[in-house]
Amino acid sequence: MSDIYHELKKRAAQICKNQDLLTERVTIRARALSTEEAIGNPEADDFPLQKGKERLMQADFRGSFGQAFTDRYGDFEGTLEEVLQMALENNYRRAIFVASVNAMLRHLNQIEKTVHCRDQEPGQCAAELVRYLKGQYGDVKIVQFGFQPRMVESLAQAFSLRVLDMDPDNIGAEKFHVRIEGRGATEDAIHWADLLLVTGTTVVNGTVNDFLGQRPVLFYGTTVAGAAYLMGWDRFCACGK
Repeated sequence: MSDIYHELKKRAAQICKNQDLLTERVTIRARALSTEEAIGNPEADDFPLQKGKERLMQADFRGSFGQAFTDRYGDFEGTLEEVLQMALENNYRRAIFVASVNAMLRHLNQIEKTVHCRDQEPGQCAAELVRYLKGQYGDVKIVQFGFQPRMVESLAQAFSLRVLDMDPDNIGAEKFHVRIEGRGATEDAIHWADLLLVTGTTVVNGTVNDFLGQRPVLFYGTTVAGAAYLMGWDRFCACGK
């Protein structure tokens, strides 16, 4: 387990201790959501959730919800203390940890937007992202890690853009006039970029360390909500619930 996960556990555990949650018996359920439950019925059919590559696991902590994208999913029930003691050795366990911490911090009103947006909102989010990036960073070269179709569609019209993804069905394909590259291009892409726009799923799949400390990083999405709060990372999520 990398230092990032050790630090995330440490900081989450301290909050739980301060709020007397470690010794209190609480039950957290994480379950894989169906496509319709997760994102409603958007017009396009190119989201990872719709293609069956990933699902959202949802943790319910005292009626507050936290989610995590993962390609390894299933149910879990236990206490926050058990979650914090779990060895984060695969995507399934990291998804349990991430979703649970998101739900816990949401319950404490320390974070918001921990549930994925639905229907037409991904397109609205992408348009807002362009406005946000223009205002915050100006005319920059962007590498987006993680193929989010509406974001790529909007960003490609406004910025110099490269996109890297881990889905072999996407790698080598041209999407919105941008060729999707694989992980082998990571080093070259980071060297080229002014800004890294990184999917929060990286905190679940164990690749988050690849992007820290080299270029300015903006994480996006609901998955990374808790980790971004705990670590002080910048996050963009315009339409999450």
